[in-house]
Amino acid sequence: MVSVGSKALVSRSSMGDYDHESLKQAKSKRRKHKKGGAAHESDSNPKHSNTNSNTFTSPPQLSRVRKQLDPETTQYFSEIANLFETEGVELEERSLICANALQETKGKEFEIATDYIVSHILETILQGCDVDHLCDFLHSSAKDFPHIAMDRSGSHVAETAIKSLAVHLEDDEARPLVEEALTIICKVIAANSVDVMCNCYGSHVLRTLLCLCRGVPLDRSGYYLSKSTTLLAERLNSKEFSKKDDATNFQPGFPNLLKVLVSDMLKHAKKCIKTLQVDQFSSLVFQTMLRVLAGDDEELLHVIPFLLGCKDKNNAEGNFIDAKVVADLKNLLKESKFSHLMEVVLEVSPEALFNELFNKVFRNYLFELSSHQHGNFVVQALISYASNQDLMELIWEELGPNLEDLFKMGRSGVVASLVAASERLHVNEHKCCEVLAEAVCPVDDSPKGIVPRLMFLDSCFTYDDKSNWSWQSGARMNVMGSLILQTVFRFRSEYIQPYIKSITSMEATHVLEAVGDSRGSHVIEAFLSSGASGKLKRRLITKLQGHFGEVALNSSGAFTVDKCFTASNLSLRETIVSEVLAVRSDLSKTKQGSYLLRKLDIDGFAANPDHWRSKQASKESTYKDFYSMFGSNDTKLMKNDSFLIDTSNNKSNPNTVKEMRKEIDQSLGSGAPFLSFQKKNPKKEKHKNKRNAYISGDDDESNRKKRSKKEKVESGFDTAATAASGKTVKKRRRDGDLSEASLKKVKA
Repeated sequence: MVSVGSKALVSRSSMGDYDHESLKQAKSKRRKHKKGGAAHESDSNPKHSNTNSNTFTSPPQLSRVRKQLDPETTQYFSEIANLFETEGVELEERSLICANALQETKGKEFEIATDYIVSHILETILQGCDVDHLCDFLHSSAKDFPHIAMDRSGSHVAETAIKSLAVHLEDDEARPLVEEALTIICKVIAANSVDVMCNCYGSHVLRTLLCLCRGVPLDRSGYYLSKSTTLLAERLNSKEFSKKDDATNFQPGFPNLLKVLVSDMLKHAKKCIKTLQVDQFSSLVFQTMLRVLAGDDEELLHVIPFLLGCKDKNNAEGNFIDAKVVADLKNLLKESKFSHLMEVVLEVSPEALFNELFNKVFRNYLFELSSHQHGNFVVQALISYASNQDLMELIWEELGPNLEDLFKMGRSGVVASLVAASERLHVNEHKCCEVLAEAVCPVDDSPKGIVPRLMFLDSCFTYDDKSNWSWQSGARMNVMGSLILQTVFRFRSEYIQPYIKSITSMEATHVLEAVGDSRGSHVIEAFLSSGASGKLKRRLITKLQGHFGEVALNSSGAFTVDKCFTASNLSLRETIVSEVLAVRSDLSKTKQGSYLLRKLDIDGFAANPDHWRSKQASKESTYKDFYSMFGSNDTKLMKNDSFLIDTSNNKSNPNTVKEMRKEIDQSLGSGAPFLSFQKKNPKKEKHKNKRNAYISGDDDESNRKKRSKKEKVESGFDTAATAASGKTVKKRRRDGDLSEASLKKVKA
């Protein structure tokens, strides 16, 4: 052993007795179980390895008896841990210590990596060593790497080594070393892939390895390593889905090595694919495999049929799925683990394969599958990833007339997906809104109950007499019902008149209770952003008069007050600001307070109410001038319709509209008219991100005064366009945005 620095480690031969105190300290440092990390909460419990309703025999797994680590080695690594904990160890000294420590692991990598205490120290060493010694460790431990990956402690060491390799991918000089080491690891893992992927610890290591080969940044690989808990929320928010990954933020991966690894894994999995289809941990590996291959249609057209159990190679166009496996697939869709895998299959499938799956497997089977506790999630994925109107028409024919039955069976997620897809693809929009209303509200009943019944969806359909159902004060509002209503209010206003009538007819106490609930507040905000007229929006807003301060102090209600302010006229805006001003001190202490105080310009109102009113009036005038000249037919300002122009129906370029309004608000923040042409202060111009909202100060005063109103508006339009093309608006996050716990309850 080479001594290094003033805090050099003594040689192992001179070590005394076993340092029990050092081991006690090391043992007290429990491994942190990070979400998506190698400790994987669900994976770490062997009880989860065989939870299917149909029992099956797991393939025989590799096993190896670990020898007891000798006390001298344990003491040596404990000394290193103590040294790293002390201050004053320089980077070069630390790197050299790590290199020397890795030399000591040769020949007993398995014993050290799988020791519960010493493995923690080895992780720290792997993170601190240089790429040469890291790759050298992987070379020397390659033959034992599968055994290390399948061990409770060793899996953390294996994953740390893989993540440490990823750190060096950007270094062109180190890349050949990384690729060589990675190739060896992939080869030994692939040879034992069936054992590794069926192991609760090895499964996670293999998924991390797939991500590294693809170039997925491992600090944000949670989506690839497991099913995203936000996936359902993304589907129901009608985002544009792309079957191909946005790889712009990926690291330079090893695509050829990835293909070889996948090919070898499938070759070894061929004999036991039926078992692997319903195994929890292999299913997770296959899901990750599909996601890292997303966008590579040629590879997917080979991998997906294999995972679905097709043995024959079908080269004919439109014949990827064997007819003889269709019956088996329909049964597998009701298996918990395979249903998760099929969701990812539908997510990444090329269009031709997606259509064939629908026609051969799902068609005329959707309602039956929707009624199943696991199969209904596959139907949700199918609906969400349907990309054309013709396909959506066929889906609607099977499920559209059965919305009420789906609600009664507790399959509201299928209904939510169907409504979101109708809005996204513009298929049967009017019919969808009508059938949904009839499903929750009896035909002979008043439409006033539509929105409340959807807000309390569970109690509505468990109530003995649905026609006599009433508002459930104090009850928690339903997640799916809230999401359905948020989608409904994105439809064109002429399609959702019953919903608009229902929400504007709610009692003031019910409106106040809704905005106090994170799910209900989303519904109110969706209505205020809808295509309903400003008059109807203000009818709802006035029901909160006297409570705006109280609502603003609520974590979710603050955003509702923001929406109310935007949709109000000048007098109602002043009412809102006056009430919020009364709680300014308490509001400033909350997380959302500073944003709301700034947005409503509470300080400006408190200092000079007349000046505040003038700024608001200037905004109104600017919006009207802009839309009177440049607004589309759908967004022409209706006389006295709303203080702020209603832009919800403008489907052409909503981002431009949003940025234009933001630019106007910022420009008027100082009190100057938006289209003024005052000479600018260069320092202020730089402080405001160099906006080009004003005409150059080089114009003389006489020329500015001669500009026509039309030229002023055109100048404002150019400003808005510049802002829209140069900025992005970050989406807010807050409590109640469909938490992970809520989604787990939904799927349960």
